[in-house]
Amino acid sequence: MAAEHTTSIRVRYDETDPMGYVHHANYFRYLEIGRTDLLRAAGGSYKEMESRGEMVVVVRIEAKYHAPARYDDMILVHTKIAKVTAAKIIHEYRIERESILLFSATLTLAVIDRNGQLQHVPEWLTTMMN
Repeated sequence: MAAEHTTSIRVRYDETDPMGYVHHANYFRYLEIGRTDLLRAAGGSYKEMESRGEMVVVVRIEAKYHAPARYDDMILVHTKIAKVTAAKIIHEYRIERESILLFSATLTLAVIDRNGQLQHVPEWLTTMMN
């Protein structure tokens, strides 16, 4: 699996506040897009995982806003797998516009079953990520 992936996103009008800046909550949507694209680029799919009863949930996030993105900006979401253990997957993110860092984050995922019980990260997923 590619341990890193970059996704291009054009900031849409409805993602901004009255000042034309991206609303802070939308950065978390961009992280989800980057994470989904990374898995897809590696040949995986959240839809397939869920059909097998493997759900992925965010259990921790640390984020820092460096500079604002604005309406119609083309931003790059850089997603990197920093670490995979038996119980968690840690991603690191950088969101940039023209090499200017706008947002950075570290996000920890856990795998649960349909009943919300913690599971080991599936072997197939660990293999893809290493």
